[in-house]
Amino acid sequence: MVALVMVLGLHGISNFSFAQDSHHEKAAVEAPANSGDSESKEAEPKKLDIKETIFGHVKDAHDWHLFELGETHVTIPLPVIIHNPARGTSVFMSSAFHHGHESHDGYRLVTEHYRAEKGLDAAKYPSGDIIAVDGNDNPTGEKIYDLSITKNITSMLIAAILLVVIMLNVAKSYKERGSKKAPKGFQSLLEPVIIFMRDEVVKPNIPGKGAAKFTPFILTVFFFILINNLLGLIPGSANVTGNLAVTAALAIISFIAIMLGSNKHFWGHIFNPPVPMGVKIILVPVELIGVFTKPVSLMIRLFANILAGHIIILSIICLIFIFGAMSPIAGFGFMPITILFNLVMMMLELLVAFIQAFIFANLTAVFIGQAMEGSHDDAHAAHH
Repeated sequence: MVALVMVLGLHGISNFSFAQDSHHEKAAVEAPANSGDSESKEAEPKKLDIKETIFGHVKDAHDWHLFELGETHVTIPLPVIIHNPARGTSVFMSSAFHHGHESHDGYRLVTEHYRAEKGLDAAKYPSGDIIAVDGNDNPTGEKIYDLSITKNITSMLIAAILLVVIMLNVAKSYKERGSKKAPKGFQSLLEPVIIFMRDEVVKPNIPGKGAAKFTPFILTVFFFILINNLLGLIPGSANVTGNLAVTAALAIISFIAIMLGSNKHFWGHIFNPPVPMGVKIILVPVELIGVFTKPVSLMIRLFANILAGHIIILSIICLIFIFGAMSPIAGFGFMPITILFNLVMMMLELLVAFIQAFIFANLTAVFIGQAMEGSHDDAHAAHH
């Protein structure tokens, strides 16, 4: 319930000064060539980079940026774990980089200012990556493995802890009160959802004993994605399910579950479909490709829907600063319209958070059921 209440704030009130998201990266870009140009360049207003601002908020990071108070950036440093085959493993906090202004232990956090200073290619050295550098702060090109606890990983750990605590609380209530008494607390909130997922999602799609076998897995997938979706709507939080790497990992887990549920009837229909030989030559590769496109569709659907919602909300907020750059009066005048639009998007994103978790879990159950195709035939024959 706490998460649901906090979600009502969403991004409409998030990061009041988020338009200065890359301030610490851009503050030194206009470095003075001499003392005479210093004052004039410092007086020049910094241009708002909408693209950098929006994608800077939705991408992963090595620290957790909360908000800004004037020139002060309020962030939570996170552990940086770098393995270098030549140097070994280095572990330190991200605060050692000083927001990308300094290198530490032979490593450097790539920022826009650092790229401009060294003349590096943005495609090869994207902002937020950690690279190995020499004593003169130049890239060495060494192969390193970034195993850091990033913002997204931290958020997923929080979601996993919340899921475990909530479910243990519900299990404790069942143990103490029994199943015949009226549910209370989280038990009353989650019981209808669990029963609905079991009776309307798992059992209709997964036949026989497979329903009981895969129900815990489907429920875990549903609640894990739902909690991460809701946490992602809290101001200053991480965009976990809007990250392609995260949705790809979830899709791989679902793919493994689908393969574990498959049987000889399923693979028989893939490699030896009941069609003429001429059609079979075409159909077998298509069916085999379809096995792998199913998890890909799960990955892209969740990623695209969550990311698109966040980008739309941030884009609407950016309009305040765009109009404000034209005229302060225009900026303040457009603020009520932005708030109204964001209220609509807040409610829509809250709905999308539940829908996307349901769709991912439901399609996973459908694909597992399809992989247990022979069980459908056996159950149908037994019924008749």
